[in-house]
Amino acid sequence: MILSEELKKKFGFDTFKGNQEAIINNVLAGKDTFVLMPTGGGKSLCYQLPAQLLDGLAIVVSPLIALMKNQVDAIRTFSEFASIAHFLNSSLKKDQIEEVKADVLSGKTKLLYVAPESLAKEENVEFLRNIKISLYAIDEAHCISEWGHDFRPEYRRIRDIINRIGEAPIIALTATATPKVQQDIQKTLGLKDATVFKSSFNRENLYYEVRPKTQNVEKDIIKYIKSQGNKSGIVYCLSRKRVEELAESFCINGISALPYHAGLDPAVRSQNQDFFLMEKCDVIVATIAFGMGIDKPDVRYVIHNDIPKSLEGYYQETGRAGRDGGEGNCILFYNRKDLQKLEKFMQGKPIAEQETGKQLLLEAASYAEGSICRRKMLLHYFGEEYNVDNCCNCDNCLHPKNMIDVKDLLCAVLELVSTLGGKFKAEVITDILMGRENIETDAYRFEDLELFGSVTDEKEIKLLQPVIRQAIVDGYLTKKIENYGILKISKLGKEFLAKPHKFMIAEGEDFSDSDDGDPIAKGGGSSALDAALFSILKDLRKKYSKKLNLPPFAIFQDPSLEAMCTTYPITLDELQNVPGVGAGKAKNFGQEFIDVIAKYVEENDIIRPEDLRIKTIANKSKLKLEIIQAIDRKVDLDDLAISKGIEFSELLDEIDAIVFSGTKINIDYFVNEVMDKEMIDEAFDYFKNHAETDDIDAAIDHLGENEYTREEVRLLRIKFLSEVSN
Repeated sequence: MILSEELKKKFGFDTFKGNQEAIINNVLAGKDTFVLMPTGGGKSLCYQLPAQLLDGLAIVVSPLIALMKNQVDAIRTFSEFASIAHFLNSSLKKDQIEEVKADVLSGKTKLLYVAPESLAKEENVEFLRNIKISLYAIDEAHCISEWGHDFRPEYRRIRDIINRIGEAPIIALTATATPKVQQDIQKTLGLKDATVFKSSFNRENLYYEVRPKTQNVEKDIIKYIKSQGNKSGIVYCLSRKRVEELAESFCINGISALPYHAGLDPAVRSQNQDFFLMEKCDVIVATIAFGMGIDKPDVRYVIHNDIPKSLEGYYQETGRAGRDGGEGNCILFYNRKDLQKLEKFMQGKPIAEQETGKQLLLEAASYAEGSICRRKMLLHYFGEEYNVDNCCNCDNCLHPKNMIDVKDLLCAVLELVSTLGGKFKAEVITDILMGRENIETDAYRFEDLELFGSVTDEKEIKLLQPVIRQAIVDGYLTKKIENYGILKISKLGKEFLAKPHKFMIAEGEDFSDSDDGDPIAKGGGSSALDAALFSILKDLRKKYSKKLNLPPFAIFQDPSLEAMCTTYPITLDELQNVPGVGAGKAKNFGQEFIDVIAKYVEENDIIRPEDLRIKTIANKSKLKLEIIQAIDRKVDLDDLAISKGIEFSELLDEIDAIVFSGTKINIDYFVNEVMDKEMIDEAFDYFKNHAETDDIDAAIDHLGENEYTREEVRLLRIKFLSEVSN
């Protein structure tokens, strides 16, 4: 049998990739096999081809229903018989299960995909004991290890179930496993003499970038997706709620997107997956915890809205990009606040499990906050050395930060780790150097150490964690997660202490909680003001003012004009989203303004920042809506303020906002009751014929503070603007 001919015949490929041929030959020889191959490397072929060449049924253990369906559909496209592959899981009805078993018994089926839970069912064990098994393929084998991501306790029972069904060669496959996880997989599956095939974890086509996560992260993600055209992409989120919110927000901003998480109805989830595969939608928004199991070769970007729980998880999820060897952009939005959320999820679990989870999370945070090559950090985590100075395909390499020599800081760290005998974690080391008391170490007299409190400079304190990260990657320190992140000095580290030399690191980025806002959303963003257009719009407003016999502010206030001069709205829909405009004013006064702006944009060849304003999901303020409804019912405004638990002045603030946005309301029923007609007419005349601005203090000066209270003037301004402007 010539293997390359079988490859061409069964799958249409002319040549094998990487270690595929050697792996398949090992399986065909009846030997246990352990395969470590990055996502997109062609792991599935390593058991799919032998399964079709060997006598009997291959059992493929897979953790995800979605992945099983995807794999079975793919295999069937290469065969004239749909019965060549089946899956057996909880999504099947009784008659469908009987059909699967009939095809297995007849020998038509060569591959049977099962979830570990389904494999463990007594009825399935009894059924499979009567079938000749050609091989067992354990896909996503990292699920076996509690040190890996997506740990599944059911995976640890697989060896016992295999013993009950019947012996056959085992091939375990994973794309993400640290040396510790690799060891755990082989031990748990009983692969004592397995041939191990390790491919490089390096995916050269993937671009890695970490961006600070601000309050505007949704806008940032939408901007990025729109810049990618109709390319396929995946956005990962921490929670199902966030998945739903982002998917909806994408859709109202013209992005074809669908949600994907475990809480969806199975039929909807399956349909959304198919739509993504069939390119009926461009973006899938999914939960990190649930995973995708989608084998789509042309995913061009993977965005993480939240940091994953481990670097294994991050590597696997980013690995869904560029599986065809083409472009693959991996963007992570990171803020330290996310770490706190994930740590809260661990509460209630056994202490050992919490410690494990915390260390995995700290590794992910180190990657996000690190200033060295992202690729180097990822590969080091998986036990692979990467000795290239500049990968030219990550943000840190393409945009290197300022480098500084921190030889003295490294010496302090190494000396302290050595003095303490390699018994403490990085947090303890930094606390001692900064002179802080640490709850873990209060039984020790660290304040007597010479190095206690030796690092006091604020800049040096910020550099301690980056120094430790770089020292680990460069081999001066070692850290094993299974020992809860305890630091030890290496032989190389001891040599550095004996003969120090330059140790350069990059100054990192600040990923602390950020309240950065959008200057436009806050009301104008005058720093980006187009002064020439502002002058044109003020002239137009003056013209409108004379034509309609209205004061200029009753048409558009200055902050609204300023916002128009930064966002350049050229449609009524865009104009009504400018602060202080709203649908009413846009309809009443807007057409001539957007015509002028459109002409200005064209004549001056201005590239409009069309996505500067991201549409938000409709979410009217509940309070404002209740106020409008109450005014429609002519509820006394004093009573309304009391019922809402707010001061009368606060109620007027809310009504001001309602009116300034262009909504017309009628408060005559209240004004006529608390003020006489002469007062109302005098104030109305002032606002219409004498006022240059809508300023309340100016109005009181004109009308007389002994004649009108501040609240009365505010009420009359509301009445005037609502009747005349809206």
